[in-house]
Amino acid sequence: MPKPGFKSITISETVYEKFFEVYEKNKDKLTMKGVNSFAGYITYMLEDSMLKDKTFAKYAPKLELISIEDDRVIVKNNIQNRIAEIVLQRGELYCQLCEVKDCHCIGYVWSIPEIYEKLNSKGLRNHR
Repeated sequence: MPKPGFKSITISETVYEKFFEVYEKNKDKLTMKGVNSFAGYITYMLEDSMLKDKTFAKYAPKLELISIEDDRVIVKNNIQNRIAEIVLQRGELYCQLCEVKDCHCIGYVWSIPEIYEKLNSKGLRNHR
């Protein structure tokens, strides 16, 4: 039984081991952020995930992901009832529907973890 004020969850050993391995590798950096235990790290990761989900939830009713291709993402823009094509152009995302480099379509694309990770690995950063 967990202490009063706490809850317990069950996860697979594989998931536990992956998170614990990352925690151990980054212990020093995490301590600087006030994360002093593995349980604290899990709490920190869950809070971070919830913040990202807030961004996603903010735009999700208005925008829907249709497909992800090599250097472009197709999104249904329910605000304008149109399809938006966001392309990687000269190292930046460009929305062909809005004809700009910074719009809610691009903000939505940045909020999709798979795309964020891919762009981040290419050295691109969200400047919002």
